[in-house]
Amino acid sequence: MACADQAKSRLYLARNFLDLDTCADLIDEARHAPTTRAPVYLEGETDYVHETVRRTTSFHPPDDWFCSIQNKMMEQKPFLEEHFGHHLTDCERPQFLHYREGDFFVRHQDGNTEQMEFDHLQIRRISIVVFLNGYADEPATNTYSGGELNFYDKDHESRTEPLMVSLKGEPGLLVAFKADMLHEVKPVVRGERFTAISWFR
Repeated sequence: MACADQAKSRLYLARNFLDLDTCADLIDEARHAPTTRAPVYLEGETDYVHETVRRTTSFHPPDDWFCSIQNKMMEQKPFLEEHFGHHLTDCERPQFLHYREGDFFVRHQDGNTEQMEFDHLQIRRISIVVFLNGYADEPATNTYSGGELNFYDKDHESRTEPLMVSLKGEPGLLVAFKADMLHEVKPVVRGERFTAISWFR
């Protein structure tokens, strides 16, 4: 139990960061907005779409959504600074993601000072994930199964990177964690998983 508590302390959770109506409206936007394949940045690669590493879709709602969600994220800044003990400046323009059945993102870090090739990765301090819908064991409207957000301990002495915490997600939940923390999105096995993400610098 102590191990689980210690792992959870490395996460910052804000339930109801977005209300249910806002989540539903954004999901509706996802079904009509323009989309692109979500990028992944690999050292030495000029192509930013690698579907063996990350397979998901970015959807692009009207600009008002980007401003609204970014402003709400900035309201969390003092709480994040207190929780993680970091001075933060601002957060990147949010991204909105749509994971369909079979979509995933392998174990990775969002920020790392050793990733010298990509300046924006070097300066990321805190990662943000906001769930727009939630996990359910049984089929229900606007739910999914699979798609767990798993966190791993990269500093474990055995170097086997054991699983620390697995989050299944719920509508409106904001999760924050240090950008160099190892994490993954497991493949979605049913339904569609919608999230908004950003990074504090």
